[in-house]
This record gives sequence, structure tokens and C-alpha cells, in this order.
Amino acid sequence: MTRPPTTFDARWLMEQSFPPTQYVVPGIIPEGMTLLVAAPKIGKSWLVLGLALDLHIGVKALEGIPTGAPRPVLYLALEDGPRRLQQRIRTLNPEMTTPRLEFETTLESGQVVPRIAEFMARNVNQNPVVILDTLGKVLPSTATTKSQYAADYDFLGALKATTDAEPGSSLIIVHHTRKSGGDDFLDAVSGTQGIAGAADTVLVLRRDRQEQNATLHVTSRDAKEGEYAMLLSENGAWTLNGGGLEAARAAAEAIKVSDGVGDRMADIIAAVYQASESVSRQELQHLLPAIPAQQLDVYLKRAVDSNRLSKVSRGLYGPVSSVRSVSSEEGSNTSNASNTPYESDVFEGVA
Repeated sequence: MTRPPTTFDARWLMEQSFPPTQYVVPGIIPEGMTLLVAAPKIGKSWLVLGLALDLHIGVKALEGIPTGAPRPVLYLALEDGPRRLQQRIRTLNPEMTTPRLEFETTLESGQVVPRIAEFMARNVNQNPVVILDTLGKVLPSTATTKSQYAADYDFLGALKATTDAEPGSSLIIVHHTRKSGGDDFLDAVSGTQGIAGAADTVLVLRRDRQEQNATLHVTSRDAKEGEYAMLLSENGAWTLNGGGLEAARAAAEAIKVSDGVGDRMADIIAAVYQASESVSRQELQHLLPAIPAQQLDVYLKRAVDSNRLSKVSRGLYGPVSSVRSVSSEEGSNTSNASNTPYESDVFEGVA
């Protein structure tokens, strides 16, 4: 395959026809290098294992997003062993397992780049995916001649180069969050900015302990930025709250604006955000019969006054801001499309 030049002029550039971006999980994970960041024991290893199982047989990811044709997957499970992996797979209970999904549980820092490169080259033109769990197991020590930022960026750059060398291939790296973060969710990425800066896409998964609900924050050079509500089931499987990207985005917005309110107000807000269009007072009364009509009116007024809901017109209510449609990402842009722009070893200590 001919590689594009690294020096060119504007006319040449605008005359080129480049293949559209391939997606691992349409709308969330495009091809290239993705960093999945979460606090310890939140369930990120369950998330990527579920993705590996889905991708290697080509079924819907997160029980809602088509992934296209089956693809080879290498899972570098560097914090687990065969017994735990087997038990987790049995708990997740996939439709099937095949040799397209490979595992490796021991790898030294100096071996990771060659191992990934070998897998990518062996599966060229098959849109291979490598999952590295976790980055901390292979991140090299800082050389005395380099700053920590430079060391992080160089290592992540080498990992990225293995992915970029094979168009359509993807690398998903699992990493921990720092103990405290700033207002920007990217500040949650542990280590220097060289780690987040080298990635094409950064996913930050946040979940309160003992809670099933979580939010996945997405920022990417190729995918739309967004926040999606997620659910962690008792067997460790992750799903989109609502079954699709648009519904999960609406659910995330509803959760955000419901912060600090009581259960009944939260139910009203959720019902409005989950609707495909503006909702009338009568419809809300039908959807939420446990709330007396007079109280419903009071809650609706409070929600509008506090900018949690908008009053579209007399008797009609909607979100405070429109939820962007991602239907095109759900219905098309599948990863192989040619036109795609717990620890009891069951489920107590999710990792």
C-alpha cells in the first residue's frame, strides 16, 4: 500500500481522495489509538472484554451499536490470568467465542510495541483491534535525559505509530484516572498531558461505587464529542442507557440537569429528555401516574424556573438544549463499511 507523502502543497492536498474514517464502535471509537480512562475497580476491564467479545464475532457493541463484520482482536490482559478471563467470559455469556480473539497476559515494556505491530501486520486489511489493559503495566521508567512529558509522549507515540502503519487498525489503551481532576474531564487522565495528547480519542468513564449508572465522556479528533449514559449490569456487561447513542446522550443530559433534585423531579426530567419531541403536560401525566396532577404542575414550573426544562409553548416541555442527533452514526459508518466517513471472580471488585 502506497503511503501518502509527508510534504505536499495545498493543490495536491485538495485533489486527493482519502478513504473515510473507519469505526470500531460507530460514534464512539474510531480507528486509531483510543485511551479509555477510569478509576480503579469501576468496571473498565469488563467494558473492554465485552467489546472484544462483540467485535470478534461482529455483534452489536454495548447491546445497541452495530459493529459490522467480525474482526481479529488481541487482548493484552496484563492484570489478569487465564482463570479470571475464563470466568469473566462465562459470566458475560457471549453468543460464541472463536480463535479470532487472542489473549496475552504477560508482556514486558520493551515487547509491547513489537507485539502489537506483529499482530497488526499479520491481520492487515482485516481492521484488527488491540486492547492494552493496562498502560501502567508497560509504561517505561523515565530516562534521566527526558522529562516525564517527553517520555510519556514518545512511548504513546510509538504505540500510535503501530496503529497508523496499518490503515483501519485500532488500539484501545486502558488507563487509570488521577486522584483528583479539574473541570475538564481530560484532566482526569493520570500522568502528564503527553499521555492524553498522543491519543486520537479519549474516553473517560465515571461511575459512583455501588451505582449501576455511569457516564462515558468522549473527545476525539474523528468522532463527535459527547457524553453518554451507561449501565453496568450485575453480570458485568455494559450497555447504553436507552439502547442507542441518541437515547444515551439524552439520558446523560437528563442526569446532568437532574443533579440535586428529588426523585419525582428527576423522573419528570428523564421523561422529557427521553422523548423524541416536545412532551405535553397530559402526556407526562400519563407517563407518570404516581405524581398527582397538581404536584406535576408545581414540579414543571420549578424545572423551567431552574433552567432544567424549557417551556416550548403553552403546555409543551422540552430539554433545555437540543440533543444532537447521531442517527447517522448508528445506522451507518460501521467499522467495515467501505463508505464510512466482580473480586470474587464473579462481580464484586470490578476492574
